[in-house]
Amino acid sequence: MTAPDTVKRTRREELLGLAADLFAERGLRATTVRDIADSAGILSGSLYHHFDSKESMVDEILRGFLDDLFGRYREIAAAGLSSRETLEALVLASYESFDRHHAAVAIYQAEAKNLRDVERFGYIRDFNTEFRDLWHRVLTAGVADGSFRPELDVELAFRFLRDTVWVAVRWYTPGGTIAVKSLAQQYLTIVLDGLTVPVSTAK
Repeated sequence: MTAPDTVKRTRREELLGLAADLFAERGLRATTVRDIADSAGILSGSLYHHFDSKESMVDEILRGFLDDLFGRYREIAAAGLSSRETLEALVLASYESFDRHHAAVAIYQAEAKNLRDVERFGYIRDFNTEFRDLWHRVLTAGVADGSFRPELDVELAFRFLRDTVWVAVRWYTPGGTIAVKSLAQQYLTIVLDGLTVPVSTAK
């Protein structure tokens, strides 16, 4: 890659980062191309040298996040871990994405329901299906091998895990007082071991 190409790529990444932050803060509809250009200190027309539309920026932001997350998920699923270890690794990978793609996660949480029916963003529905199937398999396998309770309602457990993990992006701050690894460990302690002290050790 030549020096001008490197500069262009760096500038493109900077613009994408600014756009992601604005989309996450204001929402997609409320954020205009002019808003992004103003934030970058350039004219609106200059933004089109890098992206052909606002939708292209959203697409690139979400694809980058989802490709990274599901690449990690697939590695975990293929690692030959136990059901509990797999679930723990999936939760940790999910929380780690908050640090790497915080704005993208926030955008996804707020906008995916509306975007998934738009042809350009049809891949969101595919990722959602893969997500559900993977976590269902892990939970079902855990029930079968005795790692999880035999009476576990897999669909209910899946929905609980999905919703409680991803809602944390609303209050989690990258670089803040809580590291993602600690967050994941605390979450897993609550989910897998519960809030109450076992009767045998309670005082």
